[in-house]
Amino acid sequence: MNFTETPVTLILIAINAIFSIIGFSNAEFMRKTIGWPYYTKRENQYYRFFTSGFLHADWMHLFFNMFTLYFFGSNIEIIFDVYGLGGNIAYLALYFLGLLASDLPSYLKHKDDYNYRSLGASGAVSAVVFAAIVFNPWGSIYLYGAFKLSAAAYAILYVVYCVYMGKRSGDNVNHDAHLWGSVFGLIFTLALIALMQPILFEGIIEMLKNPSLFGRP
Repeated sequence: MNFTETPVTLILIAINAIFSIIGFSNAEFMRKTIGWPYYTKRENQYYRFFTSGFLHADWMHLFFNMFTLYFFGSNIEIIFDVYGLGGNIAYLALYFLGLLASDLPSYLKHKDDYNYRSLGASGAVSAVVFAAIVFNPWGSIYLYGAFKLSAAAYAILYVVYCVYMGKRSGDNVNHDAHLWGSVFGLIFTLALIALMQPILFEGIIEMLKNPSLFGRP
């Protein structure tokens, strides 16, 4: 894929990289842009819902999210355009509303906790991943680059894992954001299809009739 095919995805990756790299070496920039529900509530700093989504804790965190966004985001960018589902406007709505939807539960839960902070694009990326799964539920996904699993099976395991780890907590990962970003991506995409191209459900239903646990090429 080149820039002309998926410009929005590549621009989102570039913004994430720039924000994160600045944050790696600038503590004041990080402090002013990180997700901090305590200040969001008291200082009306609602911009943090979005700026925090372009920050990452370290290089590995940034790489994993952007690697995932590149492959799934590129597919969704093309699908939304080719299938008449709102094109780049719908894609950007999926990304940014997914970011907001993934952060709201954590905000409501921690708005009075001075010490709680969060960052990362995982909520928005999860929304994009689950949007892509709608169009190819039995496509192959390789966990850790080795274990092959169908996209639908992966989605179920991912939700179960997020719920379980969200209840356990204690690992400094915002599993709630992953969960609600995923749920939003699924609902947003199904609603988009219903409103703009309901005929696509015929093909999706036909695919669902032929399940594959380990996925197809």
